[in-house]
Amino acid sequence: MFSFDDYRKIIALIKESGRGCTYREALERDDFILMRHDVEYSVERAFALSEVETEMGFSSYFFFQWTNNSYNILSKKNRDLLTIMHDRGQHIGLHFALNGMTDMEVVRDRIRQEIMMLGNMLGFPVDTFSIHRPSKEVLAENIKFPDLLNAYQDEFFTFAPDAGPESDLAVKYLSDANHIWRYGYPDEETIASHRKIQILAHPFAWTKEGYDNKENFRTLLEEKYAELFDSVDRECKDFQEYREELERVPMVYKTEQKA
Repeated sequence: MFSFDDYRKIIALIKESGRGCTYREALERDDFILMRHDVEYSVERAFALSEVETEMGFSSYFFFQWTNNSYNILSKKNRDLLTIMHDRGQHIGLHFALNGMTDMEVVRDRIRQEIMMLGNMLGFPVDTFSIHRPSKEVLAENIKFPDLLNAYQDEFFTFAPDAGPESDLAVKYLSDANHIWRYGYPDEETIASHRKIQILAHPFAWTKEGYDNKENFRTLLEEKYAELFDSVDRECKDFQEYREELERVPMVYKTEQKA
């Protein structure tokens, strides 16, 4: 369920429905399908998934964090990747992390700050955001701005604390969180059964091979190790004397041995 071929099938269904659109377009529509991606660990995997979409003539939303320990959106490499995605027609947005904030006025101010900073640094407008692991209190707040769009505002998301796969909601929400489609799978029957749908697919979960959860995490850790290894190698001349030895023992295997 998490291979690029599986993802192509989902995109094909959305295109066939004729209901795929942007968040701003959805405001004026009685039926829509919104596809979004919250980028948690890997800009590279987000870019790879965006290439699948580009191949199929499809564009969706990719939301990136400022305060993520796994990637730096201001690095030259990542800024270049985001710019390429934007130039190809993908929509780049802010994935806002609460980081313990509970005062809603502070949350609103911080969202504005971060989304403005993101647009300034990337050099193109950013006007859409999603919230990372939103609490029930934040979802109930239904945060709205006159000039920004929240993926969780009530036009795009129906807040129902006890919602399940069979819940009858104004907007059907489908998410692959934790490698599980808890609220239903975006297959032909589900798409045909709901007029308004928002789909959240996390890019780190999707690969060409379509790994199970454990193998997906293992390969992700290998990729992040290789990324750090190359970064250190580029920046530190004295790393060369250790390169051959350290290449033989990736950090992921050391972690497995300790476990």
